[in-house]
Amino acid sequence: MIVDYTIALVGAFLAGGINTLSGNGSAITLTILMEVLGLPADVANATNRIGVATQSIAGTWAFQRAGRLKLPPRQRREMWRIVAISSLGAVVGVYLSLVMDNATYRTVFRYLLVLMLVVVVVNPKRWISTGNPGKQLSLWIMIPAFFALGIYGGFIQMGMGIFFLALMVLVAKYEIIQANVVKGIVVSLYTLLAVAIFAWRDLIDWPMGLLMAVGQTIGGYLTARYAANDPRAGVWAYRLLVIVIIGAITKAFWPF
Repeated sequence: MIVDYTIALVGAFLAGGINTLSGNGSAITLTILMEVLGLPADVANATNRIGVATQSIAGTWAFQRAGRLKLPPRQRREMWRIVAISSLGAVVGVYLSLVMDNATYRTVFRYLLVLMLVVVVVNPKRWISTGNPGKQLSLWIMIPAFFALGIYGGFIQMGMGIFFLALMVLVAKYEIIQANVVKGIVVSLYTLLAVAIFAWRDLIDWPMGLLMAVGQTIGGYLTARYAANDPRAGVWAYRLLVIVIIGAITKAFWPF
C-alpha cells in the first residue's frame, strides 16, 4: 500500500507540472488511479478532478504573483468570455460523463491526438512566437470552439489542455505562456464545478484524491513559477507539448 501511495504522489507531482506547462497530465493520473489503484473508470474520472482543480488554482496563483495575469483591456474581456463559454460547455460535459460510456470518446481522442501532433510540429514558430493577437477573436469562432472544448474537458479532462493551447496559440494568437495562464483560470473554474457534481453523486475517492491533489498542486505551482519568470519557458512548453502528445499517442494505440 505504501508503494501505491508513493507512486500516486510522484505521478501526481509530474502530472501537475505537465498540466501547467502543456497538458494531458491526466493521462498519468488516470492510469495510476485505474491501473495501479484499481478504481472503476467513473470513480477515477471523478477523483482525478480534485488534483486538477487544486493544481490549476496553484498555477494560476503563481502566474498572478509573477504579474502574468496583467492583460490589455481587450484581451482581458476576451479572456473572461472564453472562461464563461468553456465553463458552460463543461457543465454539459460533466452531465455526459454521468450518463454516457467513455469508450467512444476515448476512440475519438486517439485520432484527435494524431491530428494534434501534425498541427503542433508543422511550423513550430507559430507556437513559440511572442504572440500578437491583432484583432478580437470572432464570436462565431469563439463560442462553438470553446463551448465544444468545455464539453470535452467536463467529460473526461484528459488532453483538454493540448486542445485548449492549440486554439489559444494558433487561432486566438496568444503567446504560449499567456495561453497557459488563461487555461489555468478556465480549468480551475469548471473543475471546481465538476468536483461539486461528482461529490453530489458520491463518485469521489476522497483520501486518494486529496493525496494526489497534494502532488499535483506542488508540481503545478513550482512549474508555473518557473514558466512565469524564465524567458525561454515558451520554448520548453512547446517541446514538452510535443513529447506529451507523442507519449499520449503511444499509450492510446499501444497500451502497456
